Amino acid sequence: MLLAEKAFTGEKNNGFDVLYHNMKHGQISSKELTDFIRERSTIEEAYARSMTKLAKSAGNFSQLGTFAPVWDVFKTSTEKLASCHMELVRKLQELIKEVQKYVDEQAKAHKKTKEEVASTLEAVQNIQTISQALQKSKEIYNAKTVEQERLRKEGATQRDVDKAGVKAKKATETYKSYVEKYATAKSDFEQKMAETAQKFQDIEESHILHMKEIIQAYAQSVDETHIQIGEVHNEFVRNIENTSVESLIQKLAESKGTGKERPGNCKTSCFVWSVVSVGYSM
Repeated sequence: MLLAEKAFTGEKNNGFDVLYHNMKHGQISSKELTDFIRERSTIEEAYARSMTKLAKSAGNFSQLGTFAPVWDVFKTSTEKLASCHMELVRKLQELIKEVQKYVDEQAKAHKKTKEEVASTLEAVQNIQTISQALQKSKEIYNAKTVEQERLRKEGATQRDVDKAGVKAKKATETYKSYVEKYATAKSDFEQKMAETAQKFQDIEESHILHMKEIIQAYAQSVDETHIQIGEVHNEFVRNIENTSVESLIQKLAESKGTGKERPGNCKTSCFVWSVVSVGYSM
């Protein structure tokens, strides 16, 4: 016996309703997953735009002074980070299209399934109706039988005993009739429910596998972005480490130097730089 059939039978025969609505909840979950990925994409895009704005700010910072070239390192690294996040946005947007396509296909599949299990729903409603009638006829049967026996014990007139006997016989025939109807309805229900339970389980297994594939694609996209961000960060660290004090001073001397010749009468110690005038203007 498959899991769905074993876990969703029960005396009240509500298993069909539970399984059917569970199938419909699968479609809700797909839509909610789409919303989640879309919101993540919106957040990533906003962050990427903020990083792009920050990169532009770094490019507009003061270009005077020895530290000025370092801002280029910040600017380039921040632009690359913004690009990483925008690439994730692109991947998430593609994934959203795939999920939306699945949601549409899921809706069509559910509509088709609803038509296919219509006979099972009728069997469920039939056995539920007959079960109620059977229970009621059993109660009437018991009541009429007890009433007939009571009249006999209490010495009631034969006429009253006979009248009670007619009612008891009628109740017995009605009860017997519903027992037979229930047996037929139960057989039909069990056969159709077994087939339908298998169908619902197949749908759920397929749905869960598809959802896992979507989540794996989502996780892979995020993971790839984290790797790219790590590479950008490592590059930033290397660039900062490779930016030595000497190289910064050399760049300043090359861009702002005032000449290598010392004044003829210079007898005091001069800066090792050849940019004295620049130093005082900073």
